[in-house]
Amino acid sequence: QVQLVESGGGLVQAGGSLRLSCAASGRTFRSYATGWFRQAPGEEREFVATMCWTGSTYYGNSVKDRFTISRDNAKNTVYLQMNSLKPEDTAVYYCAASTRGCASAAQVYDYWGQGTQVTVSS
Repeated sequence: QVQLVESGGGLVQAGGSLRLSCAASGRTFRSYATGWFRQAPGEEREFVATMCWTGSTYYGNSVKDRFTISRDNAKNTVYLQMNSLKPEDTAVYYCAASTRGCASAAQVYDYWGQGTQVTVSS
């Protein structure tokens, strides 16, 4: 079992930056794929970014070139650096871990955090 806890969300003005953290406990997730998803009110959960256990990264089209996913295996923590934030980035952001490989599909991920709210004002 893996427990995931996100932090770092908050209110930021458009054009600003935030860094989200996701701390994992229970089992080391060195060999897991880790990803970030987001969900705005009334909308479906959207893929944001993922990092495979190999270190390869993939991003959703709406965040490419603005967001960066990284991981510190020694700290069992994955990060999402978000730059040039836009009001449309407002959502609850979720961290997830997968034992079945990295993918943009939420169904692939076995473990989820509780989410952290990001609000971008215009």
